[in-house]
Amino acid sequence: MPQHIGIVGCSAEGAALCYKTICAEGAALLGPHAHPEVSLHTHSLADYVDCLERGDWPGVGELMLSSAHKLAAAGADFLICPDNTIHQALPYVEPRSPRPWLHIASVVALEAAGRGFRRVGITGTRWLVDSEVYPDKLTARGLIYLRPNTFDRDEIQRIIMDELVCGIFKPEAVASFQQVIQRMKDQGCDAVVLGCTEIPLIMNDANSPLPTLDSTRLLARAALRRAVQGEAPVIMKENGL
Repeated sequence: MPQHIGIVGCSAEGAALCYKTICAEGAALLGPHAHPEVSLHTHSLADYVDCLERGDWPGVGELMLSSAHKLAAAGADFLICPDNTIHQALPYVEPRSPRPWLHIASVVALEAAGRGFRRVGITGTRWLVDSEVYPDKLTARGLIYLRPNTFDRDEIQRIIMDELVCGIFKPEAVASFQQVIQRMKDQGCDAVVLGCTEIPLIMNDANSPLPTLDSTRLLARAALRRAVQGEAPVIMKENGL
């Protein structure tokens, strides 16, 4: 029996894309129309944003733990969070979590190294880009990383929080991301992390100047493999990645 996947959601668009990917791609492993059992819980995004704007990471962690306990009670065997930003709270969450977690940045870093990339650009919310969530995981795999400049960080933050999480997808947003990614390419990057789970809704390999590392779908696929094939979860306390 496949294991039960628990999704700790934050923003609706990212959680929905992760959920849909698990369900749609489950058939390749389990047969037509099949996928593992999946449960999703999310608190109001406003509750998370309130904590983020105050820099209250223990508060973020408490929201995640609340979801984790509800999902464990529903039967989830392990947990994923299709939100890169709030992974900053995992060191607070993990020691008290009722279930193990797959870490989104560890999954992405493993993919980047496996594909032979060497210098990776990071995109995402300002909270994520300013953090060590991706630098820690990328350097552990021997990869070099590049953050956007201050202007680009602010513009990406605006697009994500004012548009993408609200289901607003504009051609101007695509053009802005293309310019940011082109600048990363000009600075020697050979791939870019789509490090906000909504970014893959507008950016992909077809319209990006660099190959993309789609954090949302990579996490969903890792969860599928874990649920179906029993592969060891990527847990920080087990491998330090």
